[in-house]
Amino acid sequence: MSRIVTVAAAQLGPIQKAEPRSIAVARMIRLLEQAHRRGVELVVFPELALTTFFPRHYHQDIAEADSWFEPAMPSNETAPLFEAARRYGIGFHLGFAEIAHEADETGVVRKRRFNTAILVGPRGDVLLKYRKVHLPGHAEYDPKRTVQHLEKRYFEVGNLGFPVIRAPMGSLDGINMGMMICNDRRWPEAWRVLGLQSVELVALGYNTPSHNTEAGGFEAPHLRVFHSHLSIQAGCYQNACFAVATAKAGTEDGCELAGHSIIVNPQGEIIAMAATWDDELITADCNLDLCTLGRTTVFAFDRHRRPEAYGRIVEQVGSVPPETWKKPDAR
Repeated sequence: MSRIVTVAAAQLGPIQKAEPRSIAVARMIRLLEQAHRRGVELVVFPELALTTFFPRHYHQDIAEADSWFEPAMPSNETAPLFEAARRYGIGFHLGFAEIAHEADETGVVRKRRFNTAILVGPRGDVLLKYRKVHLPGHAEYDPKRTVQHLEKRYFEVGNLGFPVIRAPMGSLDGINMGMMICNDRRWPEAWRVLGLQSVELVALGYNTPSHNTEAGGFEAPHLRVFHSHLSIQAGCYQNACFAVATAKAGTEDGCELAGHSIIVNPQGEIIAMAATWDDELITADCNLDLCTLGRTTVFAFDRHRRPEAYGRIVEQVGSVPPETWKKPDAR
């Protein structure tokens, strides 16, 4: 019998800076209701789904940004979302800004801020937590930018790695599930770490502007969507897994977000895609047995990987120029 799970990408239209969490939660609950009517078993919401994408707004005192963060999950504001999911028996993925009081790498307990996502089971249990590793943008106000992107100011690099959990979801007693957040999708190393844990389904939320606002050169707007989809499709194909990649979309605080949420199969094919810049639910039936072909043939890691040749990937951060060719001396 095939192992099929019905999933949905619950794209959100813009959330303006002045809108409270209660509005976003109410919109997400409406999407859960739609998902229930369609027989969906797992819903994936975007990155930082409870608020506007606040890293575009500069606070000189970082503590002034704490109002965007969640000190606990579920919180009073998000409790109705958890209750609705339990009522319908639907699991969900939620991205949010997290404040944690925990030890840092030196052992000092302090306030820490992360760009976080959780995977919640159909009974409301938090099955897995992930903190964004690949933080884009910058840490200080940049007057050259038309829109700031201050993730490096407000967040620390995630410290949980790229975990995968096998847990019940829908009618299946176990699915190998992992998570990424936004920029992580562009890094093949992230996908491979999940693939090495036999991931079958990747939940991914993002907030990607339609325009590259970094003053480093021109990137055509249509390539923004192409590059996003290319990264996800390649990751799924090269690691024989499904992905539910969910965006925020539309004009938020004057900044245009790309949207184009997608669901991708292990062959790298887009099997569902959002068609609007509004709240929109796209769904697909994912037959997890389709993961078997890739991981037992072309990407049978146990037979074909050569870690001894990949040392540079973990030993080196920035790129270095190669040795310059010199014509051998004539003898």
